[in-house]
Amino acid sequence: MSVRTIRIGELSRLSGVSQRLLRYYEEQGLLRPQRRPSGYREYLSSDVAVVRQIRGLLAAGLSTATISSVLPCIREDGGRLVPTCPDLVAQLRGERDRIDQAIDDLTTSRQILDTVINAAPSAPAPAS
Repeated sequence: MSVRTIRIGELSRLSGVSQRLLRYYEEQGLLRPQRRPSGYREYLSSDVAVVRQIRGLLAAGLSTATISSVLPCIREDGGRLVPTCPDLVAQLRGERDRIDQAIDDLTTSRQILDTVINAAPSAPAPAS
């Protein structure tokens, strides 16, 4: 059975991700297209699912550097990403802890700003 290949424009259309971002993912080592003698990128049709996984992991707050180590250790199962490497869950827990700390830091920053804003003398609302 032959593997179907697609060019970057079709991958962009099928995945909903711009060609510019696809090239960035390639620079980060997240995608590895073959090159034709003409220099054109040639992707596997299965790269559409890989791009969706990348997008999901980015939305979860992971950096592209982290995704490059996570991507080989996940598979998709019914629309869910499932870890397949033994150490991956611990790594993801560490990432979740990092995100929790960032949320705590932002909450503290917001509280400080609220304190400053609430200390301001009352002023009339600007006219529209």
